[in-house]
Amino acid sequence: MSRHGSARVSSQLDGRLEALNDARELAEGVLPDDVLEDVLRLLERAASRRSLSADHTVVGFFGATGSGKSSLFNAVSGAEIATAAVRRPTTTEPLAGVWGADGSDPLLDWLDVRSRHHATPVDGLADDETGLILLDLPDFDSTRAANRDIVQRMVGLVDVLVWVLDPQKYADAAVHNDFLAPLAAHGAVTLVVLNQTDRLPDRDVRPVLESLQGILARDGLGSVQVIGASAVTGAGVDRVRAAIRHVVLQRQASAQRLTADVARASRQLREVSGDGEAAGVRAGSKARLADELATAANVPLVVAAVDRSYRLESAHRTGWPVTRWLLKFRPDPLRRLNLRSTSPAELSRTSLPPAGAPERARTDAAVRQFADDASAGAPGPWRAAIRGAAREGRERLPDALDQAIAGTDLSAARKSWWWPLFNLVQWLALLTVLGGLGWLGVLAGLGYLQLPVPDVPRVEGWPVPTLMIAGGAVLGIFLALTGKFIGAAAARGRAATARKRLRTAVGNVAEELVVEPVEVEVARLRSFNTSLDKAGAK
Repeated sequence: MSRHGSARVSSQLDGRLEALNDARELAEGVLPDDVLEDVLRLLERAASRRSLSADHTVVGFFGATGSGKSSLFNAVSGAEIATAAVRRPTTTEPLAGVWGADGSDPLLDWLDVRSRHHATPVDGLADDETGLILLDLPDFDSTRAANRDIVQRMVGLVDVLVWVLDPQKYADAAVHNDFLAPLAAHGAVTLVVLNQTDRLPDRDVRPVLESLQGILARDGLGSVQVIGASAVTGAGVDRVRAAIRHVVLQRQASAQRLTADVARASRQLREVSGDGEAAGVRAGSKARLADELATAANVPLVVAAVDRSYRLESAHRTGWPVTRWLLKFRPDPLRRLNLRSTSPAELSRTSLPPAGAPERARTDAAVRQFADDASAGAPGPWRAAIRGAAREGRERLPDALDQAIAGTDLSAARKSWWWPLFNLVQWLALLTVLGGLGWLGVLAGLGYLQLPVPDVPRVEGWPVPTLMIAGGAVLGIFLALTGKFIGAAAARGRAATARKRLRTAVGNVAEELVVEPVEVEVARLRSFNTSLDKAGAK
């Protein structure tokens, strides 16, 4: 592959690793810790591998006891690197054959391979310029736990996996279920060799290979190259060498391996996460939440108090002066709720009834319904995270709502322009009545004292003092009734304004304590899915 192509593959891998890490970080606290830790280990492993020699391709030979793995390793290497047969019935530690020594030591240190052999050039495989490391690994079915641990570790570290099977145990469930099937995404860096074909009659070699290919297809590795070989006779060894050399010359095995690891980790995250996107926060849901919280926070009671308070104040300001003083004995509803301050900033608490069980139940139900609507369509773990975010601020809601109401400008102290006008006319009407009464009183006194009583001016036959009393009283009553109707209309307007402001204040509290946390979780799920799609892109 050209340097340009290698750079492109490396850049794509950079993007996928970054996306996988983003998905992992986004999933913290939502998905199981053990799964996220596996992803973190993969990312750390990828960072370590990419910091080491990019000129070497690490090829691991894996096989069961008796598969002839070490013998095939020697045959491919063209030298007795691995001690086989009777003197060494099983491989107990990794052994490396190295071509192109420069830069290999740090990589082998990272792999924890101590036994190293700098091999001579082999036609059709490698020379000193190739950059190849072949590893002969312990048997994966070894009875020694340490050997199995080495195999498990190396399965996750090598760039290319060569599985050496034999005709007797090629269908063994252990290798297929425990190793091959879980690595189905690694087909591009996997090679399967059916060794010891010399033990089969010639007519059986092809059927056995076909049977093996069928099993691999069921494992998800239908595209993997399967080669029949014999380390004893040398049959197929050149094909194995050629397959390895082809991968080495491509110079992208390491990136392909890591890309497959990322794809596999992405699928695992997807499996534990589930598919789907949350419906998200909608305007209708926000409005319903605010309405329910407003009711639970006694906003209707406050609105009614604003209405009654204005009517009371209006009657006190514009009513018949003779009787308006009686209104002082009627308590102001807003003052009883501690909402009569001229400056909302001076208030920190209201005297509204504390939230009882019914109000808390209504609040909880509203928050739960909002979270259910927003999380609809989200997979299970994320739906739980969204609901949890909605409930997180639930305990703070009653106090926050009370403070929001206390801080809302209800215009309680704002006077209406028509009050002074009505009040002036009312007092003029009262003075007119008093003037008429005083005039008649003077006339009555003169008559009582047998003094001359002057004629009283008349209008259409009605004495002016009498007209003054009647006119003043009628005007006062008319103004009082008119003021009552005007006050009622103005009270409804002021109550409507208060309702709107209180609804906005409650909505702001809901936004801060419920809506925004839910939106954060919904956005987190959206970003998680986007990152996961990018990480696992084909």
